[in-house]
Amino acid sequence: MNDTKSTPISGASQAYAQNDPLSTLSSFVSPASAHTPIAGPSRNSATRSNAVASTTVPSTRGLEKLRFWKAKFWRTLWTSKREKSGYLVHGQVEEQTSISRDGQIIFTFEALLTATQNFHDDNKLGEGGFGPVYKGITADGLQIAVKKLSLPSLQGKREFLNEVELVAQVRHRNLVNLVGCCAEGSERLLVYKYLPNRSLDKILFDPNKRIQLDWKKRYNIILGIARGLLYLHQDSPVRIIHRDIKAGNILLDEKLNPKISDFGLARLFPEDEDETHVSTRVAGTMGYLAPEYALQGQLSVKSDVFSFGVLLLELITGRKNTDFNRSPEKQILLGWAWRLYEGGNCVQMIDRAIIETCDEEPALRCIHVGLLCIQADSSLRPTMSTVTMILSTDSDITLPDPAKPAFVNGSSVTQNTQSTSSVTQNTQSTSFSNASVTKHPVH
Repeated sequence: MNDTKSTPISGASQAYAQNDPLSTLSSFVSPASAHTPIAGPSRNSATRSNAVASTTVPSTRGLEKLRFWKAKFWRTLWTSKREKSGYLVHGQVEEQTSISRDGQIIFTFEALLTATQNFHDDNKLGEGGFGPVYKGITADGLQIAVKKLSLPSLQGKREFLNEVELVAQVRHRNLVNLVGCCAEGSERLLVYKYLPNRSLDKILFDPNKRIQLDWKKRYNIILGIARGLLYLHQDSPVRIIHRDIKAGNILLDEKLNPKISDFGLARLFPEDEDETHVSTRVAGTMGYLAPEYALQGQLSVKSDVFSFGVLLLELITGRKNTDFNRSPEKQILLGWAWRLYEGGNCVQMIDRAIIETCDEEPALRCIHVGLLCIQADSSLRPTMSTVTMILSTDSDITLPDPAKPAFVNGSSVTQNTQSTSSVTQNTQSTSFSNASVTKHPVH
C-alpha cells in the first residue's frame, strides 16, 4: 500500500486537537479505513487508484457514526469558543436551559463577575426594589447592564428560566430588551443592553443637565412611557403590571428615547405556586406607590397609572415627588400641584428650564392627565389606553375634573376610597373604561 500524506488540521482546529472527538473514530470503522486519509492530495492518477483500491469501505453504520462524530467535533469547537467568552447558548450544554428562541444568552456567574469587576461600587448604576444594577463589559466587548436580584426567590432554576423566557418575549420600542440571564446556585441575575444616557432621574433632577430635556424631548418621553405601559398592560404576550414605575426605571437611549426597565420582575417572585404570578407583596418606591397598593396590597393596572401620573408631573415640573429641602408647602409634589390646580395657576407648575420652548396647551393637558392619574380612588383613574389616546391627539378635547389626590400631606392619606368614591361627577361624563372623555374644559 502506497503511503499518502493527510492534510493537517489547521487554524482553530489545532487548538482543540488534544480533545478531538475524531480520535475515537477508529473504533467505529474497519482497521484499514481508520488509517485511510479523510482528505489528502494524490501525486498522480495511479497513486489515487492504488489508494482507493487499498481502502476497505466502511459499513453503513460506520459512515453514520463518522458523520455524527464530525458534527460533534465542530459543535464542541464552537461551544468552547462561546465558553471562553463567558456565556452559553440554547442547546450547547445539557445542564443549561434556553431562555428564548430569539437568541437570549445564559451567562455564567463567573463571566458576570469578571464583566462587572466583582460588582464593584464604581460600576454601580443604581438600585431598585429588586436589587442593584451594575455596568459591565463582556469578553467580546459588549456593554451590558447587570441586574443582581437581591430578593430571595421561591423558584428553582428551571422555573426561573421559564419565567425569564416569557419576559424575554415582551418587546417594544419603549421597553429595555433583555439580553440574557444567569441562574447559578442562589444567584439570579438579568442582563440588559447598556444605555449610555442611563436613567431619566440622572438628567431630570440635575440642575446642570436637565436643560438637555427641552419641552419636545420631555413630551416625547411622556408619550413613550405611556405607550410602553399600554403595551405591558394590554398588548404584550403576557400581561404585566410593572409595580415600580419611576424616573430611575426609565432609561434613555442615545437619542433620549425612553425605555422602561425592570418590567416583569414581579413574575420572578411569586408568593405561592397556587396564586397568580402577580404578587400582592408591596415592591416599589415610596412617592410613586398608589394608596390602595401601599396600604392594602391591592394591585391592579391602576397602580401603574398612579405611578405614571407622579412621573408625568415630575417631568413637567422638573421636581422630585418629595423634596424636604423646599419650603413645607412645596415639599410634597402632589399636594403643591393640587393647590395650584385648585387656584387656577397650573402654568406655575411648568419647569422654568422649559417655559420658553414649551407649548402651553399640550403642557396643561399633560398636567391635567397627571392629576387624573393620581386620584385616590383607583376606579376614577383612566387606563393607559385612554391616557395614550389623550396625549396623542392634536385636536381640542375636554377632560373631567380630577378628584383630590390621595397623598397631599406627606405620608398621611387625606382622602380614603369611600370619600373619593362619593365625589360628585358631572352627569354628562363618560366612563374612562370606555376610552372617552367628558365635557369639561381643560384648566
